[in-house]
Amino acid sequence: MGREHRVIFPQYARGRDGIEIEEGGTLWDHAWRRGIQILSACGRRGECGKCVIRLDRGLESLAPRTQAEECFPLAEDERLACQARLISRDRDVYVFVKAAGEYTILTESIVGRVPVDPFICRRGDSVVLSGIRERPLARYEGELLGLAIDAGTTTLVAQIMDMETGEAIATLACRNPQAAYGDDVISRIAYADQHQDGLVRLQRVVVEAINSMLHDFEERRGRKLREHIYEAVVVGNPTMRNLFFGLSVHSLGTSPYEPEDKSPVSKMARELGLQITAEANIYGPPLVAGQVGADALGVILASDLYKALRPCMAVDIGTNGEVIVGNRDRILAASNAAGGAFEGNTVTCGTGAIDGAISNIWIGGGKVGYETIGHKPPVGICGSGLIDLLAEMLREGIIGENGRLSDPYRATNEFIVTEDGEKITFSQKDINELRLAKAGSGLNQQTLMRKYGVDLEDLDRIYLAGAFGNYVNLDSAIAIGVLPNRKEKLVTIGNGALTGARQMLLSRERRWDAERIAPQIEHVKLSEEENFLERYVEELNLRYWPRP
Repeated sequence: MGREHRVIFPQYARGRDGIEIEEGGTLWDHAWRRGIQILSACGRRGECGKCVIRLDRGLESLAPRTQAEECFPLAEDERLACQARLISRDRDVYVFVKAAGEYTILTESIVGRVPVDPFICRRGDSVVLSGIRERPLARYEGELLGLAIDAGTTTLVAQIMDMETGEAIATLACRNPQAAYGDDVISRIAYADQHQDGLVRLQRVVVEAINSMLHDFEERRGRKLREHIYEAVVVGNPTMRNLFFGLSVHSLGTSPYEPEDKSPVSKMARELGLQITAEANIYGPPLVAGQVGADALGVILASDLYKALRPCMAVDIGTNGEVIVGNRDRILAASNAAGGAFEGNTVTCGTGAIDGAISNIWIGGGKVGYETIGHKPPVGICGSGLIDLLAEMLREGIIGENGRLSDPYRATNEFIVTEDGEKITFSQKDINELRLAKAGSGLNQQTLMRKYGVDLEDLDRIYLAGAFGNYVNLDSAIAIGVLPNRKEKLVTIGNGALTGARQMLLSRERRWDAERIAPQIEHVKLSEEENFLERYVEELNLRYWPRP
């Protein structure tokens, strides 16, 4: 007999081996049995439409769509996980989840106040977009609102701003549903290239996610806001920015891996399907080069790095990480693809920052202690917990600087974190995945400092942007070499990309600054640097830099 066919979740390390098909069970049930959480806000009654999944293979193994599913605009290969029941075991079923679980998403950012002088303004009874040529947008109906959007590879964050006072009305966040088409920018570029409607679908799902967040907020507040939003600023890496605007990403996936056009882009909301004022201006700031984009530009603005007298460094570690070194005289920037390691996607025991994720770990007396998000039973380990785990295993001698497990763990090739409920283990392969991501970040920082001609003592500050820098235990990150051994210089700035987007929304001067400095930023490609491979291999070691 052949092997049993399975439901496979390729996005997750724990889901790639799949789970045996249980006829009559829903795809939500199969995901739950494999420890994969899928968002549901209606108790799995098919009413909220939040558990959308995409099937790459095996659609024929499912029962026809239910009446509940017919109420939602699902694509041909999409279903609601809570409604899609398996009726056949004769083939494997490949499932991609759009929004997994209730994630803890970084929405906080430094205030970064700027003089309120936006491009949208009131002229009598009208709202207009001013500039070289003034354009009327709509009638004035009591308030001027704008939208700052950070379109990240993993998460989406949108902030509704009062354009007259500069105050934030609300901050909304969700997982980026493009994850159903690939966890990283490379896989999304491939999807856009290899499917006739790939670019259209990737653009549509991200805009629909913003629309859904705005609609849900209005429902909760009982107040209409969308028709009073007259402009939006969208930041993201070059792939994410272009996908939001429906622009080609083909050149970003082929040598020399550069954007076709780095200049800023503006479109009307109705062109993009964004459900705010139809004539609203949607602005995408300029790109730098490679995968250094408008989000990195946002961090530069948020930190005022481009105005600094002394050199500073900004580090944003994520699925696509960026490092920036410079001051008012010169700025260097580089990116590295950390993949999903720090989000837990490529680690067997890994998970996102959901309820039940182990977020802090300590080891003492041969025992492992931990805390979980929401104080729920453990379901896996999120990024901050993984960094803690590596640092604690290194300190306890469970692994060496080379990342290899020591005896007696080498015999089983794994370390047991906990057996409370589901058994959670950390394997040699998992360690290696994190070492690869860590090496790229550390090498980025050291390479840019070397090319700029500074060392750590010369840097005035090291700004940490994004969720990693704000949630991670800094001592743990320093111990394994993700961050430099200069804790006194580290300054967390929250979601710097969002702060920069907000500044470009509220201030003409900041938007002009962004367009002025973007072409002046020098892009460094790590792979083209002398002795790149040797340096990268050296950075695979887990240790302080510089040494204490």
